[in-house]
Amino acid sequence: MKNFITVGTRLAVAALIAAASSTAVQAAECAFRPNAPDQHKVVRGDTLWDISGKFLEHPWCWPQVWGMNRDEIANPHWIYPGQIVYFDRKTGRLSLNKPGEGTADDRLSPRMRTEGVGADAISSIPSGAIEPFLTMPLIVDDKQLDSAPRIAAHEDGHVYLAKGDKVYVRGALDGGTSYQVFRPGTPLRDPDTNKVIAYEAVYLGTVALQSAARAGVDVHTFTVSGSAQEMGVGDRLVAAPPTPLRNYVPHAPARATSARILGIYSGGSFAGQNQVVSVNRGTLDGLDIGAVLQLYHKGQTIADPGGNKGFLGMQKTMIKLPDEQVGSLFIFRVFKNVSYGLIMQATQPVQTGDVAASPE
Repeated sequence: MKNFITVGTRLAVAALIAAASSTAVQAAECAFRPNAPDQHKVVRGDTLWDISGKFLEHPWCWPQVWGMNRDEIANPHWIYPGQIVYFDRKTGRLSLNKPGEGTADDRLSPRMRTEGVGADAISSIPSGAIEPFLTMPLIVDDKQLDSAPRIAAHEDGHVYLAKGDKVYVRGALDGGTSYQVFRPGTPLRDPDTNKVIAYEAVYLGTVALQSAARAGVDVHTFTVSGSAQEMGVGDRLVAAPPTPLRNYVPHAPARATSARILGIYSGGSFAGQNQVVSVNRGTLDGLDIGAVLQLYHKGQTIADPGGNKGFLGMQKTMIKLPDEQVGSLFIFRVFKNVSYGLIMQATQPVQTGDVAASPE
């Protein structure tokens, strides 16, 4: 939800219409559970998603029922173990103040802590499940492969490179000093077009620049600073990413999105709750960090057993079955054509080819 500062009657009327529309969306998407409790005491290990799920039919829309805008919840680390979340049935909001106490403004938004913010605060989602995915490249495309610096040689006699070993790298560093090493891995094919839209990178470790190439030398000298798998000649370098965002604000995608599951990161044919999957939509399609999608098994097209027609009833009539909702997906890392999401709920196993669409 965005805030607009308007001038003039026409813009004021437009803002009121937008507010009314927003209220209607909230009523449709953020219904409270019929058996919602009056309160919940926060305990260590809770997440905002878990707490909201005790009160709401759709846990992802907790920002709306706190009565907060996107700027106010850019850092959602404001709930701590020991606090009590109240359901104010009169206002239809959640609050950290008991209904009837404090001002109206106090009831509509949680009380902020100014000291030690975030030190013990609960997280938005179970962040431990996605930590390994936040600092690795994961996705590379052809252009990145062509332009990325590569390991051209390493110290003689070192079959397996370990921390402290030297490697020699060719290619433009563009001022970087810390790099991750990866190897192109599994091609990701769009289930709709069967075209390769990206490659999943195999993370090998990290290297740090020791000395840049100087006159008469064709390579930069690096030192291995960490090793996850064996790296060697031909492996590629990508600049280490900035400190990843770990505070997540769940929201519907900015525009209607319909994606398909590309793959299950852990391998295997099926995925369940707290597992990571990739989808064939990214920033070019309007997805961003925190977007929530509903998961569906794609409805099959089958022959109608009672719809035979043609000569002697030999020609079958085909019918399309509806997509069946099986869970929800929280997008936590986004690339140009591909995104990674954490399965938050799953009533049935999720598989490659399943649909991931904007919440209805």
